[in-house]
Parts: sequence; structure tokens; C-alpha cells
Amino acid sequence: MTIEQRIRAPGKKKILALDGGGILGMISIEVLAGLEDMLRKELKAGPGFVLADYFDFVAGTSTGAIIAACISTGMSVSRIRDFYLNSGKDMFDPASVLKRLHYKYDDDNLSLKLREELGEKTTLGDTKLQTLLMMVMRNATTDSPWPLSNNPFAKYNLSARRDEPHCDCNLDIPLWKLVRASTAAPTFFPPEVVDVGKKTYIFVDGGVTMYNNPAFQAFLMATAEPYRVQWETGEDKMLLVSIGTGVNPDANDKLKSNDMHLGYEMKTLIPALMYAAKNEQDFLCRVFGACKAGLHLDNEVGDMIGAAGPTKSKLFTYMRYDADVTQMGLNKLGLEDIKAEYVQKMDSVDHIAKLQRLGRAVAGRQIKAEHYAAFLNS
Repeated sequence: MTIEQRIRAPGKKKILALDGGGILGMISIEVLAGLEDMLRKELKAGPGFVLADYFDFVAGTSTGAIIAACISTGMSVSRIRDFYLNSGKDMFDPASVLKRLHYKYDDDNLSLKLREELGEKTTLGDTKLQTLLMMVMRNATTDSPWPLSNNPFAKYNLSARRDEPHCDCNLDIPLWKLVRASTAAPTFFPPEVVDVGKKTYIFVDGGVTMYNNPAFQAFLMATAEPYRVQWETGEDKMLLVSIGTGVNPDANDKLKSNDMHLGYEMKTLIPALMYAAKNEQDFLCRVFGACKAGLHLDNEVGDMIGAAGPTKSKLFTYMRYDADVTQMGLNKLGLEDIKAEYVQKMDSVDHIAKLQRLGRAVAGRQIKAEHYAAFLNS
């Protein structure tokens, strides 16, 4: 089935959205492994079953973009896991002393690994992609978020643009470059320069937009008229599964007012905005979707499971899988031996095994086959 056919095919639609978070993406990978295993059993599928066989649309930001692109090309979760295990430390290659004035890690190894895994000549419009794919990055040149997709009906993806002067088709952009652009976290990695037709743009990590959690933007892309996908909404017609890379409500529990100097503000401003955006995307999904699974959001709204929203009926069924990475949260998962600080940093490459254990524990506690009952025969 081509992407065009999959978009236009009748039936229920299933969307998967993956947060950014650097090496914390190992948490997501182990949750995805649990999800893939559950679906394989419930669908009575063979060992060749992969998530691209089930999900029609996969969206990701930053490390989520890497995983989303791998899923869309038909990779199994075990292969994606091996990619992270074999390449994780190499991707966080410390930059030279002079370069650290601009960024902490070089991108040479990361770029090489992406070219090897995704294919240097694979483009956004390549037939290798089996699902609708969206990746979020920030175009620093235009100071705007860019949620790019391989949707052949989208305005800037139309093949006719290739025949028009001074126009370009986004589907011709190398896939690995877009993934790399989405992972260019400011202060961690250098920006990515991408030629789009005759124009050159500088891109940085999509995590510094409103879409570090791309879930609600994926829903909008699947339904809003300008994107020309326009899937039918409804609690029994659309499924949206969103996977996070950890929440830490105790992040500043020892903060004092006189600690908040200029250096502190510069260090914490981006993470603060990223968390707020991530939380807002999740909250919007719980408001407009029928939430079946999700951690406690705050003491006012709770977890929104079963809560009514502003629309007469819910627009989709929604599951949010995430980890509480406070020490108390780890203890509740039976992971008392893991120190919280080991599973909270996006460059925590020395603790990958612990991140894996955390992801497996989340999958075991939060994924329920009964939540998928309406979407197993569509």
C-alpha cells in the first residue's frame, strides 16, 4: 500500500506520537517493545509484525523523530533498540574545548549513524516509508516551528512544484538530514543546515517549539483541512497513543529565591518552556480525547481519565504512557535501587540499562490490552 492509499483507505486510523528527550528515548523504546508485543499477541500476528503494520501515522520530535522515522521505515522495536544500544554513547561525542562555547557534543557521529541506519539517499518522500510520518524541528532562519511530513497531499509536498520555477518539493529532502535537524538541541548539538530547493535554512531541535510532545499537532495534521488528510474523528474511529520520556515534578524542590540569578534563568528557561509545552499538548489530548491511560497531571485536573470535555463527544481515544522519574515514582515501580538523577538527563548515556528497566516497568504497569479493543479489528 502506498502512502497515498494508506491515507485515503477507509476504516479506523491509528496515530503514534513520540516525545523528545535525548537518550531518555530508551524509555520510549522499551514502552514501544511492550506495545509491539501486546499487539502481536492480540492480533495473533507472526514474528514479522512491526508497529508500521498497525499505526497509520507516526510522529516524533528530537529523539522521538529518530524512533518515528525508524518505525515508519518498517523497523522492529528490537532493531531500533539495537541501534540505540550500539550507537547511544557514540552519538554523544564530546566537542572540543573551543567548540563547547557553542555546544556540548559534536554531531559527526550522530549524522553518520543516521545516514547508515536510514540510508544516505533516502528522502522524505521515499517509498521505503510505510506510514504517514511527521517530524518537528525549529527553523531558526524563519523563527518558526516546522512540522514536516511525507504527506503527498500537503501544499509543499506536491510533485507539481518540481515543474514550477523557484519552487521546491519537501519530499526531496534527505530523511536523515531532517531527523538530524529535529535532534539539534541548542547547547547540546550544533544546528543543522538544510537546503530546501534553492533556499538554505538553519534548523534546531523541535523540542524548543510547542511540540516537544507532538501528539496534538499530529491530531491536527490528521484532521485539519489545510493538511488535506482529513481523517474522520470519533472515539471509536481514531486512536492516538503518546509516549513520553519522563516527568519530574520534584525538579526544583530544593530551590531558594536567591538561587534564581541570571545564570540560573539562562540554564533553566528552555527546559521550563519545554515542560510547559509538553504538558499542554498532553492536556489538550486528554480534553478532546477519551483518555484511557495517563499519569496524574496536577492536583486540579487529575489524570482526566473518563472526564468530559468541551465537545459533545470525544474526538479520539487517547493513551499517554510516561514515567514519573522522581525517587518516589521510581520506588512505586519497584526500582528503589535506581537513583532518580540517573534517569532524568537527556545525555545520561552511562545509565542506558537503567533507562531500559524503567521503560519496561512503565510498559508493564500502563499498557492494557483492553484499551485497544475497539482498534484491533479495523
